[in-house]
Amino acid sequence: MSQALRSAKERAFQIVEKASRIRVQDARDNIGARTTGRQLKKGHNQMGHTQGALERAAKPPLGWIWGDFFRPWQRMYPGEKLFNADINSRREYIPLSLIELARLIDLGWINPSRPIDVSALCATQKFQINPKIRQYGFDLTEEGADLFPYPIDIEVQYATQSAIAAVEKAGGRVRTAYYDVESLEAAVHPKAWFEKGKVIPKRKAPPASLIEYYMDAKNRGYLSEETEMEKERQLSADVRGYVLPDVKVSSALKSIDQVFHGIPSGSVVSLADKKVFAPKNELHREYYNRQVSDKLYS
Repeated sequence: MSQALRSAKERAFQIVEKASRIRVQDARDNIGARTTGRQLKKGHNQMGHTQGALERAAKPPLGWIWGDFFRPWQRMYPGEKLFNADINSRREYIPLSLIELARLIDLGWINPSRPIDVSALCATQKFQINPKIRQYGFDLTEEGADLFPYPIDIEVQYATQSAIAAVEKAGGRVRTAYYDVESLEAAVHPKAWFEKGKVIPKRKAPPASLIEYYMDAKNRGYLSEETEMEKERQLSADVRGYVLPDVKVSSALKSIDQVFHGIPSGSVVSLADKKVFAPKNELHREYYNRQVSDKLYS
């Protein structure tokens, strides 16, 4: 073995002695060491992950199309009757828990002494509502209902019975109200709406599928009778075993077709002049003064 190594060393020395001096042009890679194809970057391999890591990584929902987060294939193609037949008309509501609402009040993002509606919640910039993708407002959930202490006046689009009871137990008031797409766009971005000089729209009546919900006093619907709502408040207190306190809210309720508190429908708000201009045309006044309830029962 030593003779073999010695012979190998001797052969190597002989090759070096016969070779020319090392030059820069001779310092090149061996044949086949480099390829001229497309260079792979870290983004081509999912930021350097291996196949095993990609197999076990979190995946998007079934049918999700990368690059277009609001158009999965269920919405791009006609659906099955029992699966996604209503996917293009299904309403979505942003969940708002009582513990998150209490947190916003504690941090000073929301004033509990003033009415809380879509505009007040979106003004915190903690929520985003896009009516163009069928997001129709807020859903008040009961998380944190046992510790909610604030007597607030809140208007949401959907609310659970436990959440309603928690607010009323603290001396507050809850209303569920419907916003159509145009009214919701104005309520979500009021400053942009005012700067464009648009007329404040009147809230339209809810569709036929939601009429029953908003006319039910059990849901505190804004189309229900006040006497029926008081009966439901007392019934909810009796069922849950607490004494119904007096309502500690002194703010007036919005009209059923009103978008903003204190600003009637049909007006134009000028931020530069800090004024609200009401319509003067008799035809416009008649249109904007007609209540939604007149259309429902006529």
